Amino acid sequence: MPTYKAVQGTRDILPESAPAWQVIEDTVRSVCERYGYQRIETPIIEETGVYARGVGAGTDIVEKEMYTFKDRGDTSLTLEPEGTAG
Repeated sequence: MPTYKAVQGTRDILPESAPAWQVIEDTVRSVCERYGYQRIETPIIEETGVYARGVGAGTDIVEKEMYTFKDRGDTSLTLEPEGTAG
């Protein structure tokens, strides 16, 4: 049976460590709310121009770290390269 490992730069949150992560998330959420920040959620996929414009077309992120493909309508789409792009 093959063994699989998480993709580089990612990790699985398994049951034994999930409670600790939940405490961290709850603490961060509480601090953010206390200072007036509100939650936002952005798509994990966008038109490529959003990321190329946000991080710079000639950067390593755009040239080496983005997974880009075209949809059926020939629109260039990109998976979010990192949580801070744009």
